[in-house]
Amino acid sequence: MPDQVHRAARGHEEDGRPRPHRWAGGKAGAGGLPGPAGRGGSRLQPLPCPAGRVRVRGIGGGHKRRYRMIDFQRLRYEEGAPPEPFTEKVISVRYDPCRSADIALVAGGNRKRWIIATENMQPGNSITNSPHISRMAVSASEGDAYPLGALPVGTLICNLESHPGKGAQYIRAAGTCGVLLRKVNGTAIVQLPSKRHMQVLETCVATVGRVSNVDHNKRVIGKAGRNRWLGKRPHTGLWHRKGGWAGRKIKPLPPMKSYVNLPRVKAVE
Repeated sequence: MPDQVHRAARGHEEDGRPRPHRWAGGKAGAGGLPGPAGRGGSRLQPLPCPAGRVRVRGIGGGHKRRYRMIDFQRLRYEEGAPPEPFTEKVISVRYDPCRSADIALVAGGNRKRWIIATENMQPGNSITNSPHISRMAVSASEGDAYPLGALPVGTLICNLESHPGKGAQYIRAAGTCGVLLRKVNGTAIVQLPSKRHMQVLETCVATVGRVSNVDHNKRVIGKAGRNRWLGKRPHTGLWHRKGGWAGRKIKPLPPMKSYVNLPRVKAVE
């Protein structure tokens, strides 16, 4: 009897099986996040080194976190559904311990999934996901997902793909946004938050708007213990002289990063 009470308190059923999470199953599931703490392993595959060796200093401890499976591919159709535009409804917007931005639980059809929330996303909003690129630019609302070729020049975007169908890899941090600068010959030029320009195909999908939790960079840690809650261990308190690397440097912007394989033209001799 005490063992059954102890199992129930830890979140287990009477037969010993772990109790499923509220949104378990599909893309809206959540699971425990093991902490590697920088000691010779990762969450997926161990590194080829002896166990227990510190690989990254300053990482370890912290509050236990549950990882929500985020669907970074907004144009993910249900099984058997045609590739047509579809809408989803925002159920809730909440804090995520595994990232700086807030996440939103959206539902449409027969599924629920977690996505990165935009700045003004509220429960009850309807968001559109469309793969079509029309001749005229669309008038998209914040939170909608469209290919870059369908959006007007100057649109603020986030959750940008580098290759069509790969899922968002850029502009996912809290409060960040990019700008669609121009569209050239089936490609789009986007200015990243770092001011660097990136060229991708116009069929790459992006979300309209700015990432949520804009005041993330204004938070006050307040005490050393809060950094320990976040899994950050203290560094040495000794004074270190700063060399020439520490000053401000004015460097030109790096060249435009291109994910487009353009055909090369051979020089005529």
